[in-house]
Amino acid sequence: MKSVSPVFKQTYQNYLSRIREVDAKPLAIKLGIHAGGGAISIPLFGRPYTVYDNKISDPEGKRPPFDICIILCKYILLCPERLTGQKEWTAYRDFKDAGPLTTYFSNDVENAISGHFSGKLNELTTACRLIGGRDPRMDVSYDLAATFDLLPRVPLLLLFSDGDDDFPAHCSVLFEKQADTFLDAECLAMAGRLLFERLSTRSPDDR
Repeated sequence: MKSVSPVFKQTYQNYLSRIREVDAKPLAIKLGIHAGGGAISIPLFGRPYTVYDNKISDPEGKRPPFDICIILCKYILLCPERLTGQKEWTAYRDFKDAGPLTTYFSNDVENAISGHFSGKLNELTTACRLIGGRDPRMDVSYDLAATFDLLPRVPLLLLFSDGDDDFPAHCSVLFEKQADTFLDAECLAMAGRLLFERLSTRSPDDR
């Protein structure tokens, strides 16, 4: 069994203690999620997780990995007072406070996807379908476009062009402009990496 770092334990318990102070009913209405009986149910990339007063569980009753726990907690704690309605797609680098993580997002999310699936367009198409990707019905000049429900109210868009003799494969992962009212820049970067991991394993489940 993997040991859990003291820092994670402290952060995890701190977030849960703050969540215990949240009024779950209006939160659920605003985010379009279910809350009741001391539990908040949240689908992340279509996989259901449950946040209790004292723990977070995946569908098998196990605690999810660190990044998923943090994303779920921040999603609850950062819930905006009102939605901005800014649904235009935007690059990660354009979010406030994204600066220190733009290189990480480029290398570990977008370049990771393009590198892994270069010359494997059919494989990427299948992987997108298996983890809940949908046709965005957009007129774009890419070989593949797919939208995913990162969280309720927080979609993301994957755009991919395969490589050829003249150009390497290229990938862009975009968010709606209002995404940073639901999650901070660090969580959005972690979510992008989680997308790559699930695509590369063709699995909607935890690692």
